[in-house]
Amino acid sequence: MPEHLLGLVLAAGAGTRMGRPKALCATDGVPWLHRAADALRGGGCAGVRVVLGAGADEARALVPTGTDAVVADDWARGMGASLAAGLAGLDDSPATAVVVTLVDLPDLDARAVSRVTAGPVGPGDLRRATFAGAPGHPVLLGRDHWAALRQALDGDTGARDYLRTHPPVAVDCTGLPGGTDRDTPD
Repeated sequence: MPEHLLGLVLAAGAGTRMGRPKALCATDGVPWLHRAADALRGGGCAGVRVVLGAGADEARALVPTGTDAVVADDWARGMGASLAAGLAGLDDSPATAVVVTLVDLPDLDARAVSRVTAGPVGPGDLRRATFAGAPGHPVLLGRDHWAALRQALDGDTGARDYLRTHPPVAVDCTGLPGGTDRDTPD
């Protein structure tokens, strides 16, 4: 497993449409935090960091062993704040790139992550999973983009605006599980 790839799970939101923070959700008894971390590790990430926010005290108990957890104190500002908290401190890591996914994609498995991480990964790389042509997760962010991305993060758009001006390589993951997020209990 390449030491240069880290995984990042954004799980800080309140999950208002879900009725609870998504970091507290589980499917078939398996916490979504575990599912996301397993997908990232199985797809080539040497380590995984989870960003918590709403319900952080309760969610910490669901973070898988061996997974780094950080809290986005300003999580209510949106996904941008969560991503910034997740990227904070990674500059000192040996990572060449970070692979980002969302906790509310509990069906995502290692196959999509493996497609996004396939081949050599360099610090200038930007890659994004697409499902039937629609952009999705995971997103691979090479180290060279971290500082500029952190400066561009604002509100609930996450990396969307940055990726519009710095188009990632689209990685077709059509047919693989993980392209649909879960926003409601149904």
